[in-house]
Amino acid sequence: MDTGKLYIVATPIGNLGDITLRAIETLKSVDFILCEDTRVTKKLLDHYQITVKTISYHQHSDFKKIKEIMNLLNEGKNLALVTDAGTPGISDPGNMLISDLLKNHINQIIPIPGPSAIVTALSVSGFPTDKFLFLGFPPHKNKRQKFFKEAVAYDFTVAFYESGHRIMKCLKELKEYLDPKKQLLVGRELTKQFETIYRGTIDEIMEQMKEERGEFVVIINKK
Repeated sequence: MDTGKLYIVATPIGNLGDITLRAIETLKSVDFILCEDTRVTKKLLDHYQITVKTISYHQHSDFKKIKEIMNLLNEGKNLALVTDAGTPGISDPGNMLISDLLKNHINQIIPIPGPSAIVTALSVSGFPTDKFLFLGFPPHKNKRQKFFKEAVAYDFTVAFYESGHRIMKCLKELKEYLDPKKQLLVGRELTKQFETIYRGTIDEIMEQMKEERGEFVVIINKK
């Protein structure tokens, strides 16, 4: 028996207009929408007058929740997975859900492409992007030094995410290993009202930023 379909739907990273027609049509057509945070997704759904019921699914969801999702798919229900912003499965628990579904022979998993903060930042960096390394988020506690030491050692463009309450700490730690002449780009709150893009050496960027809030993408030029 065929199972239902799971659509992996990319949603705006800030500006609500950054969503595809196909994504809107998909969200309207499914039986349930799996959300990282139902309150965040509700703003998007209300904006596009989408009334489909939502189900919470996030990094702390246990196997009972995954089993519930599997049961819905096995019943023939079509589901959409969304993250708070951007493409599901990129530095969020979506990839774990997909892995579990595939292990249980549920393989009607369909990508609905769209925004990604990492690609958005790379697109305006001016740095070489024929080959780049994405490192996700730095560890919160252990192995942070190892993370930054390795990040500056690669011979191609390197990109990673950081949260607002750790960004200044992150840059201070990165500075210990980085060539002071190396060029960086730091993108803050991309596509949102207060989007800011900082360019320059790490000292120049730290001088501009002071203290900041929001979500950040850090890109290190390979040159």
